[in-house]
Amino acid sequence: MSDVGQALAFAGVIGLAAVSPGPDFAIVVRRSVAAGRLHGMMAAAGVAAGVFIWSVAAALGVAALLAASAVAFTVVKLAGAAYLLWLGVTALLAARRGGAGPDQTPGGRAGGSLWRSFRDGLLTNVLNPKCGVFFVAVLPQFAPVDGSAGAVLLLSLVAVGVTIAWFVVVANLVAALRRVLSRPAVRRSLDAVTGAVLVALGLRLATT
Repeated sequence: MSDVGQALAFAGVIGLAAVSPGPDFAIVVRRSVAAGRLHGMMAAAGVAAGVFIWSVAAALGVAALLAASAVAFTVVKLAGAAYLLWLGVTALLAARRGGAGPDQTPGGRAGGSLWRSFRDGLLTNVLNPKCGVFFVAVLPQFAPVDGSAGAVLLLSLVAVGVTIAWFVVVANLVAALRRVLSRPAVRRSLDAVTGAVLVALGLRLATT
């Protein structure tokens, strides 16, 4: 298969992984509703940055070492689970308070910096060791035998491009509905659902 064909096939695999509902999807949706389109896109950029880190780590063998070390894998996994649980509990508390949690000021104005949205996306992805295991399993199937740095960088950029393209679409779709989703009753329900999903994902990550 040609290099272009390999890259396209790899993009397809990454695309299927990206559209699968999970922590990354939940955090992009939450930041888009809480603070708007730009914040959702920054969360998407954070997720994409995490994907780049994991793909490079897989190419360098770091992710393989993580996958092979039960202790290291468990430490990262528990850190990621704790972070997801914290995000989930924060959302549930916001729902209980009426949807005006840390993401909004009492007057309804979105709070939090763009850096916070980027950080949430980045940490949600980087603290999920299953992403590392995914790249350890997938990347060698598409990387050339000689493992040239240029080819690995190309695949990493493909992964980043596909990831950010999908989540930017998600952020824009959610932001387009923000006027409806930001209504107090809807916001409370959305915070409750998002919080429950994040808590469930955190517990699942911690126990699998």
